[in-house]
Amino acid sequence: QVQLVESGGGLVQAGGSLRLSCAASGSIFSVNAMGWYRQAPGKQRELVASITNGGRTNYADSVKGRFTISRDNAKNTVTLQMNSLKPEDTAIYYCNGKLNGWRDYWGQGTQVTVSS
Repeated sequence: QVQLVESGGGLVQAGGSLRLSCAASGSIFSVNAMGWYRQAPGKQRELVASITNGGRTNYADSVKGRFTISRDNAKNTVTLQMNSLKPEDTAIYYCNGKLNGWRDYWGQGTQVTVSS
């Protein structure tokens, strides 16, 4: 069994910063990539940022230059540093792991609210 546990969400004013962390544990045989998705009310879940084992990153256009994803391969953790937050960044953020042969695993989600 695999678990992804997120931490670090909360309420922040526009222009502020938050840091999300996610730790994967359990029966993990391989980790291909980890990342973050978000889902705002009434919208589909969308990719925010991802990072592969080799360190290749991918960002949504809306967060480029403001968010930074990083990863500790030894600890199976992924972190999302979010700066210059905007009200439109408000959403539930989900950690995603492509593990054990590119199978998708998800965290429970953490709320990020940015007030104007």
